[in-house]
Amino acid sequence: MSNKRIVIVDDDESIRKTFFLLLVSKYNVYLARDAAEALDRFKKADIDLIVVDFRLPGKNGLQMIQDFRQSGYEGKAVLISAFPDQIKPEEIQKLKIDCLFTKPLDLKALTGTIDLLLGQP
Repeated sequence: MSNKRIVIVDDDESIRKTFFLLLVSKYNVYLARDAAEALDRFKKADIDLIVVDFRLPGKNGLQMIQDFRQSGYEGKAVLISAFPDQIKPEEIQKLKIDCLFTKPLDLKALTGTIDLLLGQP
């Protein structure tokens, strides 16, 4: 198992659990249900990748990534959305988001991209 750390942020418990089960054999996986929980628990932690849903209660995924970046987070970021038309390409670039996945998800493509981003075979 890699020592890489991933935070999954999604308000849907079944999605969090699915991601956990897909990734836990390779990575240290941490879960958060919203931006506030993620920021509170992980803003100062040594995280390699954040996977964030766009639609979250409170702050949306872009706002959460912006808060992480402002706190000094320089790691990888993946944004997931069922509403990609609501996300401007310049926002993706400005926040240094590595990849945008559209729901419904292709889980094989998502896990493959995570492996690539984290340099895992």
